[in-house]
Amino acid sequence: MTVARGSGPAQLAFDELGTPLRDTTFVVFDLETTGTKPGPDGITEIGAVKVRGGEVLGEFATLVDPGMPIPPQVVSITGITQAMVFDAPRIDRVLPAFLEFISGAVLVAHNAAFDVGFLRAACQGHGYPVPKPAVVCTVRLARRVITRGETPSHRLSALAALFNSGTVPNHRALQDARATVDVLHGLLERVGSLGVQSLEELLDYLPEVTPQQRRKRGMAAHLSTNPGVYLFRGPGDEVLYVGTASNLRRRVRQYFTGSESRGRIREMVALATGVEGIECAHALEAEVRELRLIAAHRPAYNRRSKNPHNSWWITLTDEAFPRLSVIRLPKDGSLGPFRSQADAKLAADTLSGAARLRTCTQRISATAPAGKPCVLAELGRCGAPCAGHQSADEYRPGVIAVADLFAGRDSEPLRSAARQLELLSDAQHFEQAARRRDELALLVRSVDRAHRLASLATIPELVAANPDGEGGWEFAVIRYGRLASAGVARRGVPPMPVVEMLVSSAETVRPGPGPLHGASREEVGILLRWLCRPGVRLVRTAQPWAEPARGAGSWRPWLDLVGTATALEQVN
Repeated sequence: MTVARGSGPAQLAFDELGTPLRDTTFVVFDLETTGTKPGPDGITEIGAVKVRGGEVLGEFATLVDPGMPIPPQVVSITGITQAMVFDAPRIDRVLPAFLEFISGAVLVAHNAAFDVGFLRAACQGHGYPVPKPAVVCTVRLARRVITRGETPSHRLSALAALFNSGTVPNHRALQDARATVDVLHGLLERVGSLGVQSLEELLDYLPEVTPQQRRKRGMAAHLSTNPGVYLFRGPGDEVLYVGTASNLRRRVRQYFTGSESRGRIREMVALATGVEGIECAHALEAEVRELRLIAAHRPAYNRRSKNPHNSWWITLTDEAFPRLSVIRLPKDGSLGPFRSQADAKLAADTLSGAARLRTCTQRISATAPAGKPCVLAELGRCGAPCAGHQSADEYRPGVIAVADLFAGRDSEPLRSAARQLELLSDAQHFEQAARRRDELALLVRSVDRAHRLASLATIPELVAANPDGEGGWEFAVIRYGRLASAGVARRGVPPMPVVEMLVSSAETVRPGPGPLHGASREEVGILLRWLCRPGVRLVRTAQPWAEPARGAGSWRPWLDLVGTATALEQVN
């Protein structure tokens, strides 16, 4: 095995999208094998060249004992015989050094699917982590920019001759890798004239993108590189699509270089006549602004909810023998929000059964004499009041238990449902028990989510900070479950004056009706997820932020067990 390394400038991080191609480290490699089907063995030779900015940084070359006979037809092509690999290392000894050599680089190969397939199969077969680098195939790239009139084929030998490579490929790994380096540089010069200047643009470059679509990249020229929200506008200045980006210009340019494969988005790009960018302080503000803009403009090409207040709630009816009703508009004392009417109805039915509440819609007076049972009562699906053998006083404990569950004061209905579940299991009614378990899990998750969202939406003002990863802070001022202000204090900037400025300039929020005080469930959910991220700190809050001690939060370990059981059932 031979390894040679040169020196060069420090490589930019790969996750820094938009890295100029001249600053990108490529490892151009080639494998010789015993056949065409990838497996844990079968590699006979590895050759690789590491380059950056046109400079060769190092080379890697070794023969490999494939652990199997080399077919005669392969020997005639590559010239690698059984005797040559007799004392060569096996692939499990070669992989650690090669994986280190390619670490942090973009892989390049001629017909990359073949070489990468063998590399991944070898890693899987011998217990090494499968690398997931960006991959560039010089065959695919050549088919995009080189016409049949320039070369009769896209074989490596033909392309090496076209670009006057100093190395003639000969089906030996290192020799072919060196020739592929020259081909890669020639291809990069071609795509550079088409505006492909960064690694991201190179990876996004697809043949199905029309020249007209690529010409629209100029729409992104005026956008900043800051985080924010972008709006594609149509011929009538209507908003076609709304999205968020950590870098507005870079993200919008992707729509014109082929990275977007969804047909409806391509259709949107074809219709677009302009792009508007709205800069935001950080990603949280961008996400909230996107949600609000989608609700305001209802863009035709957004699939995300265009009505953030479109939720369902459960409430107790106002009558002598209350029942649970599913409603659209929340009111004080209701439970929710639910994403669909079906989920709300299922949770209401589960809760009614646990608390022994009636489910029929017949209105019953507390002083009315006992009458003929309703149809549901005769079927055993209705509470006792319809049959006239339960008084209002006997019915009231179930109503109180439900109200306490909604408010987070107690979770007796959940415990009652769990006891019913145990009885079914003890009686070996396993299918019915599994169904009831899943229904109870939906109810528990719904109650837990409702308590968590309501606990945040109740706070008049909360200020939180998230480290930006560079020594600074991202701030959010939250009022009644809404983002009222957002800002940043970069490294070296005193944070508290920034906080005071954000609080004084924050939007005035007046609480509305219902447990979420008028805020949308989606916005409260976004804020809650952000606040629960590792590293986020509370700067101050107008009142303690706390979830009910007797709510559904204590049932989360039970939900974990249900999730495990459900996964095992799906496997079996």
